[in-house]
Amino acid sequence: MPLHNRTAIVTGSGRGIGREIALKLAREGANVVVNDLDAEPAAETVAAVRDAGGDAVACVGSVTEDGFAERFVRTAVESFGGLDIIVNNAGYTWDNVIQKMTDDQWRAILDVHLTAPFRILRAAQPVISAAAKAEAAAQGRARARKVVNIASVAGLAGNPGQVSYAAAKAGVTGLSRTLAKEWGRYNVTVNTVAFGLIRTRLTEASAGDSEIDVEGRRIKVGVNPAILDAATSLIPLGRAGTPVEAANAVYLFCTEESDYITGETVVCGGGWRG
Repeated sequence: MPLHNRTAIVTGSGRGIGREIALKLAREGANVVVNDLDAEPAAETVAAVRDAGGDAVACVGSVTEDGFAERFVRTAVESFGGLDIIVNNAGYTWDNVIQKMTDDQWRAILDVHLTAPFRILRAAQPVISAAAKAEAAAQGRARARKVVNIASVAGLAGNPGQVSYAAAKAGVTGLSRTLAKEWGRYNVTVNTVAFGLIRTRLTEASAGDSEIDVEGRRIKVGVNPAILDAATSLIPLGRAGTPVEAANAVYLFCTEESDYITGETVVCGGGWRG
């Protein structure tokens, strides 16, 4: 199993793409720390991982809350003895054109998509640094570790009504490229997967017909069917992607075959770049 004896933390892994990432890593041998805002979906993913033959624990809470990043990293170390793979996946959209976007909307989206990954990576640095130095002293070289940050084609090409989301996701690519240069000395690769149109509960609902609760905020989600059809028609492969396919793209950067690839952004969008 390629990821045997590896420990992964995956934000937003109670549902959707994050859940499939957790399951994929577990099927390939990794121990997984599952995260979700709510205890029930986190517990369901943990159970699914264990049913698949892997091991997992839950770390419930908002990635934006003070102290979460340290608690998340500590859960991996205390539960499985270390940390090898970090996947910053959690997020949602709260769209509006710029003249109607409030400061609260702007801050909320930047907090979850950009500030939270920054905090998690900052909290992980002492653990990764110490492990890499110990391994280098004992074996001559630290073993490869992986960071995969999730971005979007919106951050590469822009998207009307998503100024905050596009800005945050563009920031994720800059974060990844910089950290690739800082953490290369620890033998850590840092890459970004930018998703195109992936069918999830947030994209399959019609615009305005569904809501999600995010820390007490009721946020309308969904995509206008006409816009969805138009976007799909532009995808060279002729269809939206699935959460499983999205998870497979993330997995590529978690394998030893990608040990000499770092600071890169790969679009998982069926040939569509926004």
